[in-house]
Amino acid sequence: MYTHQTQIIRAGVTPSQAKAALILLHGRGGTAQNILSLANELEINSFALYAPQASNQSWYPYSFMAPDKQNQPALNSALDIIYEVVEQVKADGIPADKIYFLGFSQGACLTLEYIARNAQRYGGVIAFTGGLIGETLVPTNYTGNFGETPILITTGNPDAHVPLSRVEESVAVLQEQGATVTLKVYSGRPHTITMQEIELAKQLLSATENHQQTNSAT
Repeated sequence: MYTHQTQIIRAGVTPSQAKAALILLHGRGGTAQNILSLANELEINSFALYAPQASNQSWYPYSFMAPDKQNQPALNSALDIIYEVVEQVKADGIPADKIYFLGFSQGACLTLEYIARNAQRYGGVIAFTGGLIGETLVPTNYTGNFGETPILITTGNPDAHVPLSRVEESVAVLQEQGATVTLKVYSGRPHTITMQEIELAKQLLSATENHQQTNSAT
């Protein structure tokens, strides 16, 4: 078992110039640099980017639906890292309602688990193939209200790692917490991120990006 060392890779514009921040969480076996490269596809020129790196390239050792004790203390350590990143973004002058999250696979699961445990009005959330973490969902773990934060969740059906039933359970929890959730299910899609999903993510992020372009033109 392991705990994570804080290592945050930064990119994008400086926080003082940024209209928003995007926190990117890589999947199992991935890297912060790898998930940051996805930002090039998203056409977000006014965002400060923050990508933490998991120790051993994995946020927790077993399936996201394994008994909780099997993934501890790594899971709690990973959630603490995300909390540290959020606090750093706020300290850099970017408020919570301008903070966006994006994760893929294990990173998507961790993203959803963090925001559900710390619900408030965020800029938006993008979860490429993920669901809330645990052998069963524990409602008392989830606190706060999203205030209609837009959340995009995409997944394949079937997916080798993330059952659609858990994704749908997660959507229900997030909606109960006041999120505006869009779920897109792609029949037969492999465990990857498609251009269709990238386009949906760009649409979610575009409100902030378009606001920046309008301000630049005035």
